[in-house]
Amino acid sequence: MALPSQKTELVCGTSLEKWELVGSGGFGHVYKTRHKDWGFDVAIKILNEGVCPFNSYLPHSSSFTKLCDEANHMDKASCEFVLRRYGTYQGYPPGNTTSVQHGIVMEFMGRGSVQSLQEEVSGPLPWPLAFRLAHQVALGMTFLHSKNLMHGDLKPSNVLLTMDLNAKLADFGLSRVSTSALNSNRETTGEIGGSYKYMPPEAFKASYEPVRAFDRYSYGILLWSILRGKEPYPTASYALVELRIPEGDRPCCEEIDKMKLMVDGLEELVDLMKRCWDGSPFKRPTFQGCLEVTENVLTKHEKGIHKAVLDVSTRLESPNSNQPSWAFNVPLQTPEQSESNDTVDNKMILTKTKRSSTQNSVSVSTKIMSDEDKAKFVENNRAELIQRVIEVMAITEELGDMVNPEAYSCVEAKATTQAQMRVLYSGPIRSGGVVVKAAFYNALKKHHPELVKRLGG
Repeated sequence: MALPSQKTELVCGTSLEKWELVGSGGFGHVYKTRHKDWGFDVAIKILNEGVCPFNSYLPHSSSFTKLCDEANHMDKASCEFVLRRYGTYQGYPPGNTTSVQHGIVMEFMGRGSVQSLQEEVSGPLPWPLAFRLAHQVALGMTFLHSKNLMHGDLKPSNVLLTMDLNAKLADFGLSRVSTSALNSNRETTGEIGGSYKYMPPEAFKASYEPVRAFDRYSYGILLWSILRGKEPYPTASYALVELRIPEGDRPCCEEIDKMKLMVDGLEELVDLMKRCWDGSPFKRPTFQGCLEVTENVLTKHEKGIHKAVLDVSTRLESPNSNQPSWAFNVPLQTPEQSESNDTVDNKMILTKTKRSSTQNSVSVSTKIMSDEDKAKFVENNRAELIQRVIEVMAITEELGDMVNPEAYSCVEAKATTQAQMRVLYSGPIRSGGVVVKAAFYNALKKHHPELVKRLGG
């Protein structure tokens, strides 16, 4: 097994200080630490002795062998969108004073991963940022495949983020050199690995040998996760996924499909997502083909990147806020478009074009709102309130007799907050006039003050 590339140096434990454990698992541990000479933080990945997720067919495999593999893969795939390796660690990490251990010295990514970001903001990201992440992952994977490597474990936790929320691919513990580089017609890479929710249907067969189409499928599921802001099949066991994915089941696209004709470029990205998770490996587009789509979509939203990053960063710095300061799946529409939507789901999309052009500069208003102003606020922000209000039942209870028992039972019976809000809007709020809308506004301000403030109320 080749040693790690000599272009990066050996980093001894004496060069490091301020150790902090930031991650751990079956593979081992990841630490954040400060390099004394370099003056900045780095990440150290140290594998547990005896853990060998790949190359187990070698008679004398070891954690050092695994680290050599991963380090060499990182060097080979080094680019702007892949995590950079600074060197190889050797020393005594915290809690170990008996044996020298080896590790990889890497960039420290201050914003964690896409997974941790989703957990912190509790929902989807602003469209411009989501589209940029989709494009940057495609760029990293295109470069990786161009080097005859595959990732094998593409998922939100392995897409790390800089402080500016730019994406870099990480965790090449499951990477392989594609044997297509050795004149094989099958892009065989050795061994199944990765999280089961992101595995293609063919990977559940015992005889399967991973190929680059594996990564293309994973990218499709990852796109869904980026757009929806959560993990697919949150409660599904391995056995259920193993059974249903080969049968054609995929993550639910109902919410995304509602928006794809109203968010510029989203329809193209959704089409790409579904082609990537096609049941046939041969029908999945290459990452070069993915890039054509993601780059085109991103160009439509580049002007919104700065604000999207600022909004998310502000949200991360104010974790006690009830709601994020952006709207998911709420595009602007004209009044004519709103009136043309006859179904309950589409009818919730109302015009917001009457809102001031300065709506992004939210300030505290000292004026006293009349009941008519409150009612107008409730009407003009219907679509976003349906998507964002989570204390639906608490607000419904505060409305008291304004919501009759039959309507209350109907609201309570709905499984999601969005469905509850749609019932509330289509019944008591719509029929109750200014008085009910003003009361709804007051309850909303009590339970979601940050949301009301952001919307100018």
